[in-house]
Amino acid sequence: MAVPHESPEKEYCSTSEAAQRLGLSLGTVQQMVENGQLDGWKTAGGHRRIRVSSIEEFRARSMAGSGAQTQSRAPANTLQILVAEDDRILQKLYEHTFSSWGLPLQVRMVSSGIDGLLEIGRMAPDLLITDLRMPGIDGFEMIRRLRADPQLQELDIVVVSGLADDEILENGGLPADVILYSKPVPFRELKGYVQAKIMAMQRRGRAA
Repeated sequence: MAVPHESPEKEYCSTSEAAQRLGLSLGTVQQMVENGQLDGWKTAGGHRRIRVSSIEEFRARSMAGSGAQTQSRAPANTLQILVAEDDRILQKLYEHTFSSWGLPLQVRMVSSGIDGLLEIGRMAPDLLITDLRMPGIDGFEMIRRLRADPQLQELDIVVVSGLADDEILENGGLPADVILYSKPVPFRELKGYVQAKIMAMQRRGRAA
């Protein structure tokens, strides 16, 4: 297959420019190209060029899939939760159960680690609840990249996974400050954790 000639800048951009447009790391964008999620190629000198239209299309799909809630900041004393889970049935279960609690929550859903990083880049949540096995960038890689970001090292992360302990260790394990629950989703324990987070948030609000 012939390598295309350099195209005008309006059609193609570099990996670093694509990363800036998407709010992701260079490594994430490179993996998106390798996975076919972005349309790109390499020059004779080995530099990646990424089609700008594919970047905009990915952003549009991501925005459409994440819902209108992503456009505005939650009201004061409302806990923002981001759930990364690729099983649509579990997504609906999370949404239904959280709404039944009657707590001040704003919940966003994503289906992959890439979408999770995009959402967190746009608006960091108070709590991330994530699966580990997801398409593209999985939960392990998403957590590693979040913990490597100085601005997100304090983000509270809860993992809900069907993987056995030895499988998690084989994939590099999890940071010590990440809470791990096994599937099926333990909503009773999650509710207690979320209530404690809300109480701490409200205490900070009163002290401010």
